Amino acid sequence: MKLLYFSRDYTPHDHRFLAALARTEHQVYYLRLERREPQVEDRPLPPEVEIIPWSGGQSPARLQDGPRLWFDLKRILYHLKPDLVHAGPVQRSAFLVALSGYRPLVSMSWGYDLIHDAQRGVAWRWATRYTLQRSAALVGDSEIIRRLAVSYGMAEERIVTFPWGIDLEHFSPAGRERPSPENASAPFTLLSTRSWEALYGVETIAQAFVLAAQQRPELRLVMLGGGSQAGRLRQILSSVEKFPQPNQGNVYRVLTPGQIGYADLPRYYRSADLYLSASYSDGASISLLEAMACGCPVLVSDIPGNREWVTPGVNGWLFPPGDANALAQAILRAVEQRGQLPRLGAAARQLAEARADWNKNFPQLLRAYQLALETS
Repeated sequence: MKLLYFSRDYTPHDHRFLAALARTEHQVYYLRLERREPQVEDRPLPPEVEIIPWSGGQSPARLQDGPRLWFDLKRILYHLKPDLVHAGPVQRSAFLVALSGYRPLVSMSWGYDLIHDAQRGVAWRWATRYTLQRSAALVGDSEIIRRLAVSYGMAEERIVTFPWGIDLEHFSPAGRERPSPENASAPFTLLSTRSWEALYGVETIAQAFVLAAQQRPELRLVMLGGGSQAGRLRQILSSVEKFPQPNQGNVYRVLTPGQIGYADLPRYYRSADLYLSASYSDGASISLLEAMACGCPVLVSDIPGNREWVTPGVNGWLFPPGDANALAQAILRAVEQRGQLPRLGAAARQLAEARADWNKNFPQLLRAYQLALETS
């Protein structure tokens, strides 16, 4: 089968899908809608995947670029004649394909498109309905995505739901440092891996850390990545970046290593005592699954996508979204219970093995393709 994979950008998620598709018997083509900075995926495309050159994919896509991109997409589809187009997010790449009239279309929700973008106004809701009603199948990663898709007119029997999953060999607890409950003053490391954008609630994490650090000098915060909230985060954290430690001089309490490559990510999860995410919108968060697979207990916002994975007191904890005080108190309770963390981490790994194995979950995508071909 000749398959066109059309995505917004080139991310670790795109690499995961394209690498798996490259190992199938299908002929795979890749079309990129835009190029945003910073580039978060440093692994090259599999050589079996052919990149389609076109007028998009070189810079961020703007609304005024829509007609030009639509016209060029029609040209590509006319000459390539794929048997199936796999496109997402819903209101961007998949919407352009729906407008072109090309079928069959398998739309893929990226979580934020249905949870967040579809709520941005009348035009976004219209684009959501228009695309889903013209999709032969929809791929989603969580129950909340399935329910939202149905509410926007997608036929339930044409939705294939599965967690995108992770590489359980790459993300594993091997070599994980175990906390010592006897040493109450040992550093306690909190890890955040989300982009520094408002959607991911990173300001809440910074505020909560400042509050908690006033009571527990052993707390450390590692914030990977970067983004538009950098100035605000530095302002909040400036009061706790360093502090005097007896017989140790000044010790950094906040570390911001920047964007970390895929190969090095497991090391950060394994060295953390607790993974934090304050996101306001998520389906099955990949970074959450990576942390759990590495045996790291989690403390995340109480949103539908996270509730599908986190059972309080079993493999982590939940806190009300946007509530820095509640997050700070939850952090302090986790420090007090540090002797219980290995048990929670083991339960997190067990759940990841049961539900988040990419190798086991990927065939569900091929099932969506078959469904689309049968109903087109």
